[in-house]
Amino acid sequence: MKRRMKRVLLIAAVLFLVAASAVAVSLASPYRGFSGKEVFVDIPKGAGTSGMARMLEQQRIIRFQWQFLAVRALRPHATLQAGEYRFAGAASVWDIYKRIASGDVFYYELVIPEGNNLFDISRAVGELGFLPPEKFLAAAHDISLIRDLAPDVPSLEGFLFPSTYRITRHTSAGEICRMMTGQFRRVWAGLNGSDAQATVTLASLVEKETAVAAERPLVASVYRNRLRLGMPLQCDPTTIYAALLESRYRGKIFRSDLASENAYNTYVHAGLPPGPIANPGRSSLEAALHPADTGYLYFVAKADGSGAHTFSTTLAGHERAVKEYRRGIRKQARAAVR
Repeated sequence: MKRRMKRVLLIAAVLFLVAASAVAVSLASPYRGFSGKEVFVDIPKGAGTSGMARMLEQQRIIRFQWQFLAVRALRPHATLQAGEYRFAGAASVWDIYKRIASGDVFYYELVIPEGNNLFDISRAVGELGFLPPEKFLAAAHDISLIRDLAPDVPSLEGFLFPSTYRITRHTSAGEICRMMTGQFRRVWAGLNGSDAQATVTLASLVEKETAVAAERPLVASVYRNRLRLGMPLQCDPTTIYAALLESRYRGKIFRSDLASENAYNTYVHAGLPPGPIANPGRSSLEAALHPADTGYLYFVAKADGSGAHTFSTTLAGHERAVKEYRRGIRKQARAAVR
């Protein structure tokens, strides 16, 4: 009797070890039934372990719900986090559990370069595939986020700070605007600036006029000098922005654009435009706050393709620089057809 009992216990022990080994292997091995395609699983708050297990099985991330529950039993103190998870390849149940316990939620990166305007940003948002551009544009016209800094601007243009933002499919257009204006506030606080509306507006002109960092204080000085003398700024990017606002920009500036009565057209209206025309980076904000001490009133691009400009204090000097630019362009055109 005792011998039979020992044999039964031995067989039970062997079967237990076999079963335990099989379970261990199933938990540690990638699921071969995974489709191989990118799969997103959006786990809501309050789903619970059973709900998570069910969702993972339904999406064929794991083979059986009990596998996830088994890992939970082995790691009962882990905090499983809600959110959207991206699975791009087969993984073991252990690895899946670890990802959810660590909150390895999938984020999209929204990259906003310096000098982008509302229309550029709305296109970038739309390209993510889950938020229509028009929703972002609508949210960007809610100035409550920056009213204390710039009460008279028509939109958040200029205050959506250029950076890289991590967002999910659940991030709303309003939340994106809040992130971007929040980043602006952090940068602005470090600059100790005053009159945010005028400073950011000037900085946006500087940002659009030159990509050469060393030139930005010089460009800012030109516009400061013109403002001081009551001269129109005659900033081409403002004319382009006016055309964009009226959905009539055709890729280059026409005479009709220069004659436009739009308030943003600084060829017709003296002083700064009603608000920024783009979203400047820190360098342009610093240039607007601390322009170079010059007598420059004019500048024109150089024809060498460097992106640099020739600055002049007199109209005669500026006209010579313009002629030099045109000669350089003609020379390049002749060389291109040879």
